[in-house]
Amino acid sequence: MDVVSTIKNFPAISTAVLGSHSHSGRLLFDVDGFAEDFNRRPLHAEHNLHELDLFSADSLAFLSKRYSSHPDDYFVAGSAPTPGTPFYSVPHGAREPQDVLATLADQPSRLLLKRPENYDPRFRMLLDSLFEQIVSLQPTLRLESITRLESAIFISSAATTTPFHFDPEIAFFSQIEGEKIYHVYAPAVLSETELENFYVHNVVNIGQVDLANRDPAMEQVFKLRPGFGLHQPQNAPHWVETGGSRSVSYSFVFETKNSRATGRARSFNHTLRRLGLNPIAPGTHPRRDDIKAIAMKLALPARRRIGKLVRSTMGR
Repeated sequence: MDVVSTIKNFPAISTAVLGSHSHSGRLLFDVDGFAEDFNRRPLHAEHNLHELDLFSADSLAFLSKRYSSHPDDYFVAGSAPTPGTPFYSVPHGAREPQDVLATLADQPSRLLLKRPENYDPRFRMLLDSLFEQIVSLQPTLRLESITRLESAIFISSAATTTPFHFDPEIAFFSQIEGEKIYHVYAPAVLSETELENFYVHNVVNIGQVDLANRDPAMEQVFKLRPGFGLHQPQNAPHWVETGGSRSVSYSFVFETKNSRATGRARSFNHTLRRLGLNPIAPGTHPRRDDIKAIAMKLALPARRRIGKLVRSTMGR
């Protein structure tokens, strides 16, 4: 079936038809308004990824063992006491993925396996196939230069909380096993100052913002179970809680040359704001955005060299 078919017209897909091939994965959206709302507000999705055997318990256990000597490619953390808890204040690290999987029922934990496509070619096939489906829904992406495309697997204990934050990338999230309640806001709820404070660092990381300052009326809640998911726009702040059993989720994210340039423009605006000016937000004057982005692209390497020199001079 053509991926652009609407959810309401999508027939049930049997496991017998899908088999276990990773390229059989499907993401489906209601196409009415998808192009207009893409990367602007969260959107409901349906999928069949939970029927693929690469997400079986045995497959995930085998995959987790491959990460044991690659600590930069996984992240382990406990459950946050509240959704408003600062992200990195939650105890994290010091455990290997296979150990986390073996004790999920006894020690509440959240495990993130980064870039599984680098550890199992089936995940590479799945990632490429799903991204091509998104491109078919949003053809303007064919005109974009994709600077980063990667996936991740989230495995969490029952009744765990991931604290409020935002991510600097466009995301598509699918629930594979268990239940997950996803609390998400459109990117527009963040102020330019909040975004500038993040992008000035020019890193790929989570963005920490305050949940207490958000209008509850702007929150969208997605109650996810296997076969359901969502599109999460870049910079959409969110927090997540799992249900009464183990949760497994899959997500893929990407950045474009233009989205990274917008980040650099915000970094430039951060500098202007520190000088007492009130800079115009990106998107109002694209030509000015381009100039700001180019200026920061030239300035960042110099800033890093200066920082390195200062640290060496101070003996750090």
